[in-house]
This record gives sequence, C-alpha cells and structure tokens, in this order.
Amino acid sequence: MVNPSASDDYFRFFGLNEQFTLNLSALDQAYLTIQKEVHPDRHARGSDSEQRIAMQMATLANTAYQTLKNPVQRGLYICQLHGVDAKLETNTAMPAAFLMRQMDWRESLDESEEDLSALEALTAEVEEVKSEVISEIAQAIDSAHQYERAAELLRGLLFIDKFAIELDDAIAALA
Repeated sequence: MVNPSASDDYFRFFGLNEQFTLNLSALDQAYLTIQKEVHPDRHARGSDSEQRIAMQMATLANTAYQTLKNPVQRGLYICQLHGVDAKLETNTAMPAAFLMRQMDWRESLDESEEDLSALEALTAEVEEVKSEVISEIAQAIDSAHQYERAAELLRGLLFIDKFAIELDDAIAALA
C-alpha cells in the first residue's frame, strides 16, 4: 500500500517532481495506479483497520489528484508548500492594468451579448491572456521560485477563469 508518510506532499504521494508545469498524463497514470492499489474492494476481506486505511488513502488520492490536475489549485498548493498564503478571501488587490482589462472585457461582454462572433473573439483574447498568465506562473514557480509573485498571478487567474465561465454561459445562451 502507499506510504502514508508521503501524504503530507501530494507530489511525493504520486511520485512526481514538485513543479507547476506538470505532465498530466503522468499524473493520471500515477493516480490510476494508486486507486487500483487502495480501492476499497481490494481490501473488503481485510481487517477494519486495513479497510479504514484503504478508504483514507483512496480519499487522499482523490483530493491530491483534483488539486494537482487544476492549474490554479496546483499553483496555490505549491505556494502553500513554500509558506505563501495567497489570501484569496482577503487580498483582492490587483494591478491597475489588470483591472482595466477586466473592465474592458466586461463592457465587451455586455455590448456583445447577442453577437456570437464578437463573443468568440473575446473568448480567444481571454484564452490567450489566460495562457500568458499560466506561463508567467510557471516561470515564477518553476524557474524563479517567486511564490509571492505566483500567488498574485494565481489571484488574477481566478478572476480570468470566472470571467471565462461567464463568457461561456453567454455563448451557450445564444445556441
């Protein structure tokens, strides 16, 4: 069974290097391997203690997998491992240029509610910016080890993700 001492670090739990830029297929493979090992059905004939440990490890595997699979959650988790709290609930300060872009996007969304091609163009712009921010986060974490900077970028990425969902909803409403 998986070593419970590795449970304090999701990367070690899956046997992966701690980094933001992650090979998702390696994560998927590690997750499936662990899930097969700890699946409660495999331990149905075991003692109560073995069954409980298997259930705990399966739960941990699910939590760790969901955290590492999502770029925002993965980044926040890495920052946390290095003692940096992104303070998502209390720190909503963003650079002025970022806030201006958000306001421009909102105006564009409001003005283009019925214009599918305009919404698709806005989606492409938002996806491009999102990709740029993810690259900046990878640089901040993997190369520069600047976890405070990464936390700031991750807060911005949360805003971008939220807006992208609103944009998707607006496009779906036209379909």
